[in-house]
Amino acid sequence: MSESSTVAALPETNPFAAPSSLPYGLPPFERIREEHFAPAIEAGFAEHLAEVEAILSNPETATFENTIEPLERAGRLLDRVLEVFFALTSSDAAEGIERLDEEFSPRIAAHFDAVNLDSRLYERVHAIYSALDSLGLDPEQRRLVDKLHLELQLSGAGLDEAGKERLKEFNQRLAALDSAFVRNLQGDTNALAVVVDDPAELAGLPASEIDAAAESAREAGLEGKWRITLPLYTGHPWLAQLENRTLRQRIFEASLARGRRSGEHDNRETVLESVRLRARRARLLGFDSHADLVAADSTAGSVRAIDERLRSLAIPAARNAAQEASVLQRLADAPLGPWDWAFYAEQVRVRDFEVDEQALRPYFEAGRVLHDGVFHAASLAYGLRFEAREDLAAHHPEALVFEVFDEDGSGLGLYILDLYARDIKRGGAWMSTYAQQNELLGERTVTFNILNVPKPAAGAPTLLTLDEVETLFHEFGHALHALLAHVRYPYFGGTDVNRDFVEFPSQVNEMWMLRPEVLGRYARHHETGEPLPAEQVERLKAAAAFNQGFQTAEYLAASVLDMAWHKLSPEQAEAVTDVEAFERETLDAAGLLIDTVPTRYSSTYFQHIFGGGYSAGYYGYIWSEVFDAASVEVFEASEDVRATGERFRRAVLEPGGSRDPLELVRDFLGDEASVEPLLRRRGLVQP
Repeated sequence: MSESSTVAALPETNPFAAPSSLPYGLPPFERIREEHFAPAIEAGFAEHLAEVEAILSNPETATFENTIEPLERAGRLLDRVLEVFFALTSSDAAEGIERLDEEFSPRIAAHFDAVNLDSRLYERVHAIYSALDSLGLDPEQRRLVDKLHLELQLSGAGLDEAGKERLKEFNQRLAALDSAFVRNLQGDTNALAVVVDDPAELAGLPASEIDAAAESAREAGLEGKWRITLPLYTGHPWLAQLENRTLRQRIFEASLARGRRSGEHDNRETVLESVRLRARRARLLGFDSHADLVAADSTAGSVRAIDERLRSLAIPAARNAAQEASVLQRLADAPLGPWDWAFYAEQVRVRDFEVDEQALRPYFEAGRVLHDGVFHAASLAYGLRFEAREDLAAHHPEALVFEVFDEDGSGLGLYILDLYARDIKRGGAWMSTYAQQNELLGERTVTFNILNVPKPAAGAPTLLTLDEVETLFHEFGHALHALLAHVRYPYFGGTDVNRDFVEFPSQVNEMWMLRPEVLGRYARHHETGEPLPAEQVERLKAAAAFNQGFQTAEYLAASVLDMAWHKLSPEQAEAVTDVEAFERETLDAAGLLIDTVPTRYSSTYFQHIFGGGYSAGYYGYIWSEVFDAASVEVFEASEDVRATGERFRRAVLEPGGSRDPLELVRDFLGDEASVEPLLRRRGLVQP
């Protein structure tokens, strides 16, 4: 870290210059412009370095009070601007924001390296860590020292100067590659959107979806055509309805082609370089592979434990998928292709369970799902209340802002929902925060959910698919984790927990989707107000285990692929030159190379691991689901939802990352989590 760093002056007219005066510190989006980011980031760099320098140059013996707490207070300006900047690079990445991202991503990585790799910081934290037992710290303070010490070790703080310089080069280049991967993917996703000239090809789609495709075409300057945008994952929700097999194949192949066509958006070399650099960085830090490095700070604890879990599930998942494929093939008039699976699976669902997902959509109007479903469930379980704040502006005009109140009437924070797909919006669905509750700084939570629901034509209702309803409940589970966390230090706020634990609360929240006391309120016909018929509800529940072979196999294939890339040593990574061949060999070895069941994400559009922070961690969804399935059985056995919700809040949500996650699970369950509830849920138990 440079000792000559000085705090750059930031004009008061820059909206990042001072903490926001809006409720809960909501960023002043109405004032923020692209030109404000660069000077605010520069000033944030300088201020943060100066604050850290003051800590490290303190001649007094390092203590929790003069080192750890000041570190937690440092960098407020930089946090303010980066929280907004990163939100916009993913949700509203206009051309100017993309340019800034390309310029600043490696510099942001370099800045945090300058802080974390300073030997004086490691020496001070290590001195406190070595004396932990004699310092009289409380459990949260002890854990903060433990976690910070481990983080510095894993980030390379113990390396010599030559090693640190190499590490900085790796980190800056990897940051640039992550940004390039996302830009390439977004560009190719837009370029490969499927354009239809004849509306007859859209047979099977409801009128609302056809109108949405027409609206997308108009926005793209293709008046008189229909444009089908691609989601982040391999498939597409419309494959279940489209009767035209050729169009289904076009959509599927367009999705699969992303990032692997020669040209400006090709991600193959980006993938290979990222994998090689991660392997070399792990070796520099003393680990055999990047996967071993990541596992060092996980609930799983080791790559072996992760591999064993994935292997144990892959065999029954592939077996079930094969059984499902044989059923579907009997309906098809040609050899079953991967683009056919959803179409014929929907026919089986209708035939065997009489569940027609398209017929359900009129019962899932987005506003009602949100207010009478998602919000109502949070009220039942946790006593929360939500109030629209139309006077507050979010990052995009379409995003909705709500104030969240606890049962006693006190304000918890703000919740923002950005529902609709946009070409300048990253694919998928996620949650993040602009501010996170912590006592040290007196902050409360401002959290947001991003989804990518196709926007209907003007005046038409937004009718969600069953999958989109589930996604909204899931992502709101993350938001609840942020809103209900109550910790002292920013380091532990909300979803700042292990990657293979973070999905646990959000997966638990999915259970409310079909709970009768919730479903009965939100699942009502958008025109008549009639509730979803009781027999349909029962069929939905009966169909819950249907198609689980496919869903589990496609997810496990992606998880296995992620681990395979990141278990490579530097030498092994250098030897891989063909992305597609590596994928095929990996999936074949795992028994998951199934022609009709593609991996949910192929490498060149696997944004979770090459641009989303989940490298060697995508397995975390299934790892967390073990905790989730066991916890849902507790809720289902309870006669007092509010009391059980309160127990879950206190045991799992409130502690954030301030306690060991396995302790939190034990506190709620009363024992270790068994894998049996997960196997039962997914139909992977042999009769």
